[in-house]
Amino acid sequence: MEYKKIAQLLFPDIKLSENDIYKKYPKRNLEDGQIVTRFAPSPTGFMHIGNFFQAFISYNLAKNSNGILFLRIEDTDEKREIKAAKQVIYDVLNNFDIKFDEYQTLDGKDVGNYGPYVQSQRKEIYKVFAKKLVEEGKAFPCFCKKTEGKEDVLKLREEKFIYDDEKEYDPCRDLTYEEVKNHIDNGETFAIRLKTKNKGDERIKFKDLIKGELEAKANAKDFVILKSDGTPPYAFAHAIDDTLMGTTIVVRGEEYISSTPAHIELFEALGFRPISYCHNPLIYKLNENGNRRKISKRYDPESNMLYFNENGYPKESILEYLLNMINSGFELWRKNNPEKDWKEFKFKVNDITTVAPIFDLVKLNDISKNIIVKQSGEQLYNNWVNFAEKHDSALSIILKSDKEKFINLCKMDRDGQIKPRKDIYNYKMMKDYFDYIFYKPLNYEIDEDDKEKANEFIKSYLINFKMPKSNEEWFNDVKVIAERLGYAIDNKLFKLNPLNYKGNIAKACEFIRVAITGRKNSPTLYNIINILGEDEVRSRLNIKF
Repeated sequence: MEYKKIAQLLFPDIKLSENDIYKKYPKRNLEDGQIVTRFAPSPTGFMHIGNFFQAFISYNLAKNSNGILFLRIEDTDEKREIKAAKQVIYDVLNNFDIKFDEYQTLDGKDVGNYGPYVQSQRKEIYKVFAKKLVEEGKAFPCFCKKTEGKEDVLKLREEKFIYDDEKEYDPCRDLTYEEVKNHIDNGETFAIRLKTKNKGDERIKFKDLIKGELEAKANAKDFVILKSDGTPPYAFAHAIDDTLMGTTIVVRGEEYISSTPAHIELFEALGFRPISYCHNPLIYKLNENGNRRKISKRYDPESNMLYFNENGYPKESILEYLLNMINSGFELWRKNNPEKDWKEFKFKVNDITTVAPIFDLVKLNDISKNIIVKQSGEQLYNNWVNFAEKHDSALSIILKSDKEKFINLCKMDRDGQIKPRKDIYNYKMMKDYFDYIFYKPLNYEIDEDDKEKANEFIKSYLINFKMPKSNEEWFNDVKVIAERLGYAIDNKLFKLNPLNYKGNIAKACEFIRVAITGRKNSPTLYNIINILGEDEVRSRLNIKF
């Protein structure tokens, strides 16, 4: 068989050899234990949390080994590509401070020596290796027409498997030089397929860095390695790019385990050293019946990484929650190291969970509360402003109009310390949570049985109201009015003889709080009174429930 003549016929413009390519991509000089890994998203839509999960694993593996992390954009599927998606990828990674050692900037500049870091700019490289495989008789041109629809595919498969249902050899695999030339002279397009060496009954073993030793049926299909438009499918591009770029570990979803035998055969055909795979478990959710299902963009808005940015979750909340999902040991580490940065938590590839994690928004919110509560009033205010600038310009103008006022709003006097509240888990909810600062309440959390007493107390409080100079002064003023109207200012006495009083001092404060905020619970009333100012407070106290 004249393989070299066929290869030249198929790739007349390819003058470079594989050795020329190797010279452009020298072997990396790595220290012992250093990991080189990558994140290789396709710009086909939003950033799925499952994709980001892989990026975050790769980031930590590289960081924890003083290794190298690079970003490669896999944009060879032109039909599915969305132009704005590349910007989304960069925005999400930037929002979560996932920094890369090597990448291509949005304006097309490669940072690093192993680029281009965009696959559509590497087409010549793929053709060089496709030509090599054809020259060696390991690949061949396929002129079969593309099947249209499910029925055509099933019919074609039935014809191919009629004699042997264990393999899928392509009818073009043994075309002669003359036959290939006739097809090309007729203007027919072709794809390049790998000529599998397997017969269909072989099994192979391979090691997964998370799951350990695995065994699977060997590939027995002549699969496409170069499409008719010259672009490579994932398997071919991945084998070449990760070899040339010096990747030591590929992190990818466990859905790729079934195709790993084909990838291993491709590496062998190319003469490449097999790569180490880390097949991370997929992220699941529980449905209403408590059954597991994969997290889905159709049903779960939180499957889109932009969801967390648009709702104002602190980036640390998401990253710490993902660490919980990656390694269950993080939760205990965080408990023992409450003040440390999450980046100080180290794990290796064999520490990654083998069990599919369940995404639980309630647990995420709990983690987020604990992160926000550690912020000072000024930090919380600044984060609120940053969120509003991106998602609520009108709110940002209001927040900036009186910085001191809104910093005070973000504080809470608890056990003698100034801290933000522990019932806020994202910045978006703060506007609704503090809605009483922006406008008078529309609804009041007042019990029907309390309305008469509340009206009496609020009327007296309004008559005697003056702006307090301290929280102590405010509370003493309330106690004076409460005692005069028959409320217990000593809670122990109230518990001994509750029927002797209209209520206790806490109930009196509740009436004021509901009148001013509409709610039974709020930050310290003294702070709210000073934020609103005397005229607004008097206006709100002038009410009848």
